Amino acid sequence: MARRFLLSVILALSAASAFSGALASAQGPPSTLTVGASSYGRVLFDGRGFALYGFTRDPRSKSVCAGACAKAWPPYVVKTRPRAAAGVNARLLGTTRRANGAVQVTYAGRPLYYYVGDRKAGQVLCQNVSEFGGIWRVIRPTGGLVR
Repeated sequence: MARRFLLSVILALSAASAFSGALASAQGPPSTLTVGASSYGRVLFDGRGFALYGFTRDPRSKSVCAGACAKAWPPYVVKTRPRAAAGVNARLLGTTRRANGAVQVTYAGRPLYYYVGDRKAGQVLCQNVSEFGGIWRVIRPTGGLVR
């Protein structure tokens, strides 16, 4: 178990630079939440098609993922007000301010994150994984976590 955790942290950290490059080159409005099909059913994606995850350790509307956690699971931060595309409940959409001042998008009170291993739009590679003291899960349009 410890070996698997260490391996996933190493892989996540090494993928961080590749992930940030992929996000920068992707098309679409980054501050728009969308709903798309996945092998886990319909779940939330950003406007470029990257899956968004919730962290069970986060209290409502507050992120506790920082440091190594935020490198492996980058927060979904925006510079403009987030928007809801078709299928996304705009009433569940919000933001929270991170310790560094960045504005992180929330949905149903859950701070949203990417996974660095999801390098292409539509990928969901780290569903229901236990890391950094909590479980990472993709989010349904209703706001519930996919189990």
